[in-house]
Amino acid sequence: MAKSLEKMGIAGRVFLQEALTNTTDPLGAIEDFQRDNSILLPSLRPALPLLDLHGLKRLDFNRSVFEELREKLEEKIAQLAKSGDAEANGKLEAILEKSFELMNIPSLRPITMCLFKHLPEVPEKQLKALIKDKEMYKLSPIEVKRQIWQNNQALFGDEVLPLLNQYIKDKDDIIFNVEAPLNNFFTLSPKQRRQEAAVKQLTNMIGKNVRLYDMVLQFLRTLFMKTKNVHYCSLRAEILMALHDLEITDVCSVDPCYKFTWCLDACIREKYIDVKRARELQGFLDSVRRGHEQVLGDLSMILFDPFAVNTMLWSIMKVLQDLTVHETLPRDSAELVLLIRMLALGESAWEIINKQVFKEPRIDLDIVTRFVPALLAVGVCNNISTVVKKTEDFIKSKGDVKEEITDQSEYNDSAPTQLLITFLQQEPLSCQIFMWYIIYLVKHRRKSMLLKYLPLLAKHHKEGANDAIFLHALVGQLSLHSGPAAVEDLLTDDDFCQTLFKFLIPGRQTKEVAQKHLLRLLLNTYRRIPQAKLRNVLSKLEAKGKKHSEAVTELVAKLSVKVSELDSEAAEKQTDHKEDVDLLGVPTPAPI
Repeated sequence: MAKSLEKMGIAGRVFLQEALTNTTDPLGAIEDFQRDNSILLPSLRPALPLLDLHGLKRLDFNRSVFEELREKLEEKIAQLAKSGDAEANGKLEAILEKSFELMNIPSLRPITMCLFKHLPEVPEKQLKALIKDKEMYKLSPIEVKRQIWQNNQALFGDEVLPLLNQYIKDKDDIIFNVEAPLNNFFTLSPKQRRQEAAVKQLTNMIGKNVRLYDMVLQFLRTLFMKTKNVHYCSLRAEILMALHDLEITDVCSVDPCYKFTWCLDACIREKYIDVKRARELQGFLDSVRRGHEQVLGDLSMILFDPFAVNTMLWSIMKVLQDLTVHETLPRDSAELVLLIRMLALGESAWEIINKQVFKEPRIDLDIVTRFVPALLAVGVCNNISTVVKKTEDFIKSKGDVKEEITDQSEYNDSAPTQLLITFLQQEPLSCQIFMWYIIYLVKHRRKSMLLKYLPLLAKHHKEGANDAIFLHALVGQLSLHSGPAAVEDLLTDDDFCQTLFKFLIPGRQTKEVAQKHLLRLLLNTYRRIPQAKLRNVLSKLEAKGKKHSEAVTELVAKLSVKVSELDSEAAEKQTDHKEDVDLLGVPTPAPI
């Protein structure tokens, strides 16, 4: 502090030390030093003895005057900055030149920080000095840091990377959350997701700086390419829409994906892509001009966002319902073709960015002309078979049946099922649609179809049992109570539980993702599952020689405790029942 003051020509500790060393009158030297460095205001001197009489220390008085003057100076700096002319900026830079040397003095530091905040551009000299001084760099306002970061990508990366890691961790925590399975990953609205700490900090760091925004997008592309983690795609869209919420048009307007993302964000909020918005999205995709194909890389990332994928797939399920009701061919639905087109573009996001080949993938038309009709056919066959069976049962109950009502082979779904198997083996896009079709069946409690088609997914698309987001959505639907009494609870059925557990634990090579989601399901529905099946699954998880991660081991231990509690409850009920039976056996006493 003393050195900084002496550099500015203000007497400090060294000056006082020399004065006391070379003088024969130390008290006089101290008085001279106090007089020369006190507030040089003649009208003030007569008032100082009065303050002494009131017991007010000179230190407290000088400090209060200093703080008042500092506030006045900060106000003046703000006024100069508002004028915005070159002369005012010159004055501010001149003040900064002098105050920067005093930045190490805590009481004077706010003046320098105020200048940093209000100067449109801090001189290069001061920026370089801040980079060297780590402590001062940390204390600098965000406005100055932005100027440093835009010319120092490595330093900016060091600041951003912890936030990106935290964002990914937060998403994984939600996906594997055991305590609250009903808080589905897809429950939060887009606006609520943008209130997460990591997103807010990143948007604050970017501000109105287009260069920093481009850097963040480049970080996201690179990390997505290296890790294939889809949450980076979510963050790509969330940052853009967070800036939109803050009305930072300087950045949003230069992003070619802005209007497309805005429209898609509205669809995600509504959890459905209606016809009007589908046309808007198609217009954006069709308007990609020749020579500007690079935008397809960012568009594919935005469409690969799990929230966008979930919205598109549920929209496809809704379209399938409408096609069935209105007896329309899938190829005649422009909305369905667009949804599959966008889904395909999203699915090829990693390949587009990795190979830097910015070209929209060609859609296999057989998906629309063969796979989707097969999906509709198995649903219709199942519905007809159910109605026929109910009719037969009703007639048989009346005793009027003499022969078979109808030939069941007429509604056999073996041909469309075989076609589904072919597509599951060859076409990843079909697998994605089929996975959400399984969730759709769970949602509507179609037990007979699940018993038939869940094993198909396990056999012909084994990656489905290790897709964290699919399993999260599946477990979320299964964890919901069945609702009306007429709707069967799938988890109380032995056959369904066996099929489900065989899907989640196909063999020795069960991956941790499937184990975690199986344990999520069991820990929250163990009372609804047949006890024999529950104990069988637990014994497989506890089998000797099985090596689990620490997280899985902890969950298995929790499940074991829950099962033990069930056993204790069952034993207590049995004891109570036995006591009731014993009481019934006691003879009635004879009347008096």
